[in-house]
Amino acid sequence: MVDVDLLLDPQIRLMVVGPVILITLLVQFGRHYLMSFVGRPKSDMQSVRESQILQRTQMLMMNGRFLSKEAFEMRRQFFVNDDEPSEGFLEKNKRESFQPPNPMSDPAQMNNMMMGSLSNMVPMMLVGGIINSVFSGFVMIRVPFPLTLRYKEMLQRGIQLSTLSSSWVSSASFYFICVFGLRGVMSLILGPNNDSDSMRAMQQQMMGSGMGQQANPIQLFDNRIGELKVANHKWELDLAEHKCLTAVGEGHM
Repeated sequence: MVDVDLLLDPQIRLMVVGPVILITLLVQFGRHYLMSFVGRPKSDMQSVRESQILQRTQMLMMNGRFLSKEAFEMRRQFFVNDDEPSEGFLEKNKRESFQPPNPMSDPAQMNNMMMGSLSNMVPMMLVGGIINSVFSGFVMIRVPFPLTLRYKEMLQRGIQLSTLSSSWVSSASFYFICVFGLRGVMSLILGPNNDSDSMRAMQQQMMGSGMGQQANPIQLFDNRIGELKVANHKWELDLAEHKCLTAVGEGHM
């Protein structure tokens, strides 16, 4: 097979590449504000509280080495009371029982799952079909490195040329690259927890459909209590002056 080297018209950048990127951004903005208008499912206050408590204990275990032994022990005793275990903060805030929620029995969550699925699939299929029909047959960009023939079908949808190098990208393939490639740009504009992220929407749908189960908070609290009971404290600033002088002396040598 002989690769064909193409010379693209500069107008393709303005008449094809620009509109495809603009359409992708507008669709993702529309999806974000549509989901914000419909509303997100309300968070369970007890689950949020438990998550915050576990984060606090995790921060204590990770950064406790920067506290003195007395300060670390005071915080550890607050979460886990060695003398009276039932008076520890973790033990007092632990649930007595836990029943995993069933999203199929909650109409509001089912509605949110359906809206999320429709807002993710319908725009992608509709806009992808429009771009494939309006800009069909356009070779838009070329990746700056050679690719094997395995990438040809993925990057050249709508173009059937056996002599065309696999590095060229068609309009239809470029749209799907933009859908997943502009996630970082949308995170900068709308924030990290925006509703325009298609991959994030798919993960939420998988979690909602039961593919991902919520962790048992009772077991998480029991594990954290055990970790705090056996935690060993080592002050990071112990003999800091000696370590600093030693590092400075080695640097001058």
